[in-house]
Amino acid sequence: MKAKLLAAALGAALAVPPAIAQEKLKLKVIGQPLATGLIQKNKEQPFFETLAQKSGLPIEIEYKPVDTLGIKDTEQLRVMKAGLFEMASLRMSQNSRDEPTILGLDLVGLNPDYKTGRAVAKAFSGILDRRLQKQFGVKLMGIWPFGPQVFFCKKTIGKLADIRGLKVRVYDQNLAKFVESLGGTPVPIAFAETHQSLSLGVVDCAITGPSSANSAGWPEVSTHYLPIGVQIALNGYGITLNAWKKLKPDQQKKLQAAIDGLIEEIWKYSEELFLDASNCNVGKDPCTTGKKFNLVNVPVTAGDLDIVKKAVQTVSFPGWADVCDKSNPGCSASWKKAVGPIVGFK
Repeated sequence: MKAKLLAAALGAALAVPPAIAQEKLKLKVIGQPLATGLIQKNKEQPFFETLAQKSGLPIEIEYKPVDTLGIKDTEQLRVMKAGLFEMASLRMSQNSRDEPTILGLDLVGLNPDYKTGRAVAKAFSGILDRRLQKQFGVKLMGIWPFGPQVFFCKKTIGKLADIRGLKVRVYDQNLAKFVESLGGTPVPIAFAETHQSLSLGVVDCAITGPSSANSAGWPEVSTHYLPIGVQIALNGYGITLNAWKKLKPDQQKKLQAAIDGLIEEIWKYSEELFLDASNCNVGKDPCTTGKKFNLVNVPVTAGDLDIVKKAVQTVSFPGWADVCDKSNPGCSASWKKAVGPIVGFK
């Protein structure tokens, strides 16, 4: 009898581990706002909704765009630190008030094109990752761009200098300083509220990427389009260290590889969208990804390009360095060492 009982107990014990091994790690993921358009819709959301099946990882993902959650996109790092979400599609600039180091990724004038943006992201990602891990318990898994951030105005403009005297929607303090340097009045407004703000005259101009603006209908309430990129809107993916450490080393490698693949797709897709949406906004062909509008296409002058290029040295770096060094001593020195050589900054 004892032998039978022992055998039964042993059999039961052996049956338990596989069940435990199959227990899934639940990951609540904050996505980009629905309102931002095609990168969120066509790349990010499908990726997370099928990640468990495609990767074979023991994870259960609950993905929700930030504008459906009742939290602000400026609160992502805080809610992750509090353990309310395990992963996020980080809106970098929007979270920079909580961590000024973030702005070193995309100072005004720093990333005039995709090639430079990639190089800056690669050079600065390690520095930013260490900071986010220390301050928020969040591991940075990678960085990707929405694309060049340009001007949509409902007032007549013919060049960048015509921003003087106008109210301009901005999304971070570095961009606000730049608008002030042009004689404009920066107005911080969430992306989802910008269409109405343009319509009601709360702002005269607003800055974002051409594809996101097209998806959100900004050209409906604008008249002029100035396609000069002042930033490239670098964003990223982060996971809490608590969640990361619950995965085995081989599982961590699989998850990182999957995120790397998504990021590579987005870099390519972002550039395609930028070119196509720029055409759509001014009524040109080809226009395959958005709705056609008929905005006045304001030509970018050599003088405009010069203003943006010089902004790194004269406006964006000095303003950011003071703020960043106060909360993170050595921040600007680390940036100069890592990023300075890429853009000829001394």
